[in-house]
Amino acid sequence: MGMIMAVSFTRYGRLYYLDPGGLSPKVGDKVLVPTDSGPEVAECVWAPQYTSEDIDGLPVCAGLAGEEHLNRDEANKRRRAEARSVSKRLIKRHTLPMKVVGIDYLDEDNVYTVYFSAPHRVDFRALVRDLARNLRARVELRQIGPRDEARLQGGIGPCGRDLCCATFLKDFEPVSVRMAKDQDLPVNPLRIAGACGRLMCCLKYEHPLYVETRNRMPRAGSRVSTPQGDGTVVGHNVPSDTVTVRLDDGGRRCACPSASVCSPRIQHEKMYGPEQEPGDEGDGGAGGS
Repeated sequence: MGMIMAVSFTRYGRLYYLDPGGLSPKVGDKVLVPTDSGPEVAECVWAPQYTSEDIDGLPVCAGLAGEEHLNRDEANKRRRAEARSVSKRLIKRHTLPMKVVGIDYLDEDNVYTVYFSAPHRVDFRALVRDLARNLRARVELRQIGPRDEARLQGGIGPCGRDLCCATFLKDFEPVSVRMAKDQDLPVNPLRIAGACGRLMCCLKYEHPLYVETRNRMPRAGSRVSTPQGDGTVVGHNVPSDTVTVRLDDGGRRCACPSASVCSPRIQHEKMYGPEQEPGDEGDGGAGGS
């Protein structure tokens, strides 16, 4: 059993998990996170707590942020804000179809990285020269896709919660329209698309459950016997693990637990009889003369 804590570089931003390393920071404390470019300041959003999961390989918290670290972090924030303003102005001057999404700055190497989105490839060689001259630093431009743009900008999804990609998702897994069909969702781009305009990542979360349950439940159109009579399967409800059956007697519909209509359960009861509920075993010799 080890200890784990979570930090965020921006308010309500993506969470990063650390090994406290013997420290006990409180929620809201500024801590140092080891990165490739040196320790960076982040805010503790989850105080250290014990976990039973395997957490080997997590970076170790480099300590609490001191005054010099906080001053350096504020200076870097001002530089990034200045670089964003200069980038927007020069992009407009060069009339390029680009949108600035994020700015990174490494003060040790004096390097700015400008992340931008564009509908197609852009020739930005002249723009890079102007940016380097105005910012007096080396500048790198990187074009990103819609999903990465949503991750960097953040936002609220159709569910009313913060975007998964901006909070906890580390990698984008492939999502297909077939997953929406398997979950009986309307194949309408306005209903199944996220803030990035692509298919919602959460379509992947419950899809394995739907596939496993559909393979176990009788298919639509199958004839089944229910506690309320024989009928035909007309629908499924995977979250409640029930099957909707249209009964032969009057065409009435009923929702039955999948276990009551699945073939293995029926065959078991035919051979061994229905299972008795607790307390139905009989008198068991109770009473007496």
